[in-house]
Amino acid sequence: MQWLNAIPFHIVIIMCLTIGLAPFVPEPHVVEKLRMLSTGNLHRLIDIGDLFMHGSPWILLILKLASLAFVKSS
Repeated sequence: MQWLNAIPFHIVIIMCLTIGLAPFVPEPHVVEKLRMLSTGNLHRLIDIGDLFMHGSPWILLILKLASLAFVKSS
């Protein structure tokens, strides 16, 4: 997990606010793709790629927060 600790927290936040929420109007792609996933309409390869691209910064943020919580609890 050293690679995760090597990424600065502010970079992950900037990634979440830019790539993770783009496009801002009418709704972020990650919200749209998660809605498609929950209804079972996420079939096309481009939609799966969009979910991966726009969801990756959020997953990275969750992993960094979990790592931080795990280190503080130990």
